[in-house]
Amino acid sequence: MLQVAVVERDGSSMIESRHARLLLSGKELARIRAMAIRRGDWYRILSKTERALLDLTIRIVRKIRSVVLSRILASIIEKLRIRTKGRFAVSFHTWGQPLAERVSRIAHRWGNTSAAKWSADNNFVRFLTIMHINNPSLFTEEGASP
Repeated sequence: MLQVAVVERDGSSMIESRHARLLLSGKELARIRAMAIRRGDWYRILSKTERALLDLTIRIVRKIRSVVLSRILASIIEKLRIRTKGRFAVSFHTWGQPLAERVSRIAHRWGNTSAAKWSADNNFVRFLTIMHINNPSLFTEEGASP
């Protein structure tokens, strides 16, 4: 489930999700809408109701004051953000990070004391992710055996 908190600062509504704080104004929503249309995500990802809600909010509201509306818009924006992350970012979290933790544990058990830090090293995780994208059979059980 989406974890969103609405924060009031200096009279403007902000939403705080797991990843970012977003200032909710008509201009900011219009910018998000333009980017989604440019990428082709506007019609592919959002339902007709979600698109209509964003369009009406952009046209009518200058500043979003309603907590309920902020939460609904936050979930729509989060949906766009998650879907537009791209293959690399998804692989980074689903393959690279768990694989780095696994390799780090194995190397640490073998006596490499510095291996405990490997799973926190983004460059190492990035390397494993790129290796997975370029050669996914190398990291599967079937592909690991000669």
